[in-house]
Amino acid sequence: MSTTLKLKLNAFLERHLPERRVFLKSDTDTRFVRLRPGVQLAGLVGCSALLAWSIIATAVLLMDSIGSGNFRDQARRDQHVYQERLNALAGERDARAEEALAAQQRFNSALDRISDMQSELLASETRRRELETGIGVIQSTLRRTMQERDGARGELGDLKSAMVESGNTPAAGPGKDSTLDFLTAALEDTADERDQIEANAQDALRQADDMATELALLRDQNDAIFRQLEEAMTVSVAPLDKMFKAAGMNPDSLLNQVRRGYSGQGGPLTPISLSTMGEDPSPDASRANRILDQMDRLNLYRIAAEKAPFAVPVKAAYRFTSGFGYRRDPKTGGRRMHAGVDFAGPVGTPLYATADGTVIHAGWSSGYGRLVKIKHEFGIETRFGHMSRIAVKVGQKVSRGDRIGDMGASGRVTGPHLHYEVRVGGQAVNPMTYIKASRDVF
Repeated sequence: MSTTLKLKLNAFLERHLPERRVFLKSDTDTRFVRLRPGVQLAGLVGCSALLAWSIIATAVLLMDSIGSGNFRDQARRDQHVYQERLNALAGERDARAEEALAAQQRFNSALDRISDMQSELLASETRRRELETGIGVIQSTLRRTMQERDGARGELGDLKSAMVESGNTPAAGPGKDSTLDFLTAALEDTADERDQIEANAQDALRQADDMATELALLRDQNDAIFRQLEEAMTVSVAPLDKMFKAAGMNPDSLLNQVRRGYSGQGGPLTPISLSTMGEDPSPDASRANRILDQMDRLNLYRIAAEKAPFAVPVKAAYRFTSGFGYRRDPKTGGRRMHAGVDFAGPVGTPLYATADGTVIHAGWSSGYGRLVKIKHEFGIETRFGHMSRIAVKVGQKVSRGDRIGDMGASGRVTGPHLHYEVRVGGQAVNPMTYIKASRDVF
């Protein structure tokens, strides 16, 4: 900078910021500090900058406080909406459970009716066969009696002809009279027996007609019962089949695995046979056997559903804070894979097993904090992390709905929540796939 410019700048500052002296006096000495225009300008600029920074910082803090209040209000509103949604889902689940229970009761009642109808059908078939046998015997006896009657009439005619040819009349002697009386009585008895057999045959035919009518009514009733049972089984089995498919599980291979490993009920139900003569099953028997097959499938589905993690691990109020997949790490800010889902709630919120299984880990694990691992069927494993208390031990058998501990903030966390994982064959999968698949079933 040139000397002329410096002089002009100094003169400008002298007009607005003249040089000042500050005297500092003590008991033995007096000193002064010279405040040149440049020093005064530097101090003024510094004070102005400090004042501007204070104003800006105050404004930022005030805006952040207002924004935080808005975020808290929004979070409360979101939590309220989510709680209402959870309540609605819980109500819908309870309604589905009541419908399933009512359908099961109707199914059991219809099954009892089928059993009674089968007993009646067997009794009717036995009675029909007995009547057919009796009618056959009556017809054979009637034919034999009619032949005997015709033979007796022929013999009587021959006897009369022989008596006429020999010149003897029926009144010629007491022996002949007794013979004629005997033959006449025998013919009358034979005629009476024939009439009785004909009457018995007519009664048997009427009873056979009545039995045929009764059998037709029974078949109509059976058809109506079978239709109700088939509809009930379709309504019961179809949602379960859809649930397993939505969870990415093959229903057929799943049921085969359950059938091989489950022996508590002694295998499938015994097929029904209504025939007493070793004949092929009737259409009703075939329909009944198909229903029994569906009942066996429904029972296997029920067993499989207990062994797969279709339940929600938290039954109290919670907030869903993080889903499955890549996300920004809450600690480092980097992008990392989140292998589970997070349910936030107060410390001490009860946690429950989501399927039947065996506890294979119950203790501290780096990052997870207090961790519980449960091994289930079909190669599935569930993990419950960041717990405040563990209520199970390694090797313990648990069922779906058993309490395994409490929610906490142990391990690498920013606040109390449950980190819930589902692993299939050692690979992490989205737990919400199972939870969403079961919403319309349980």
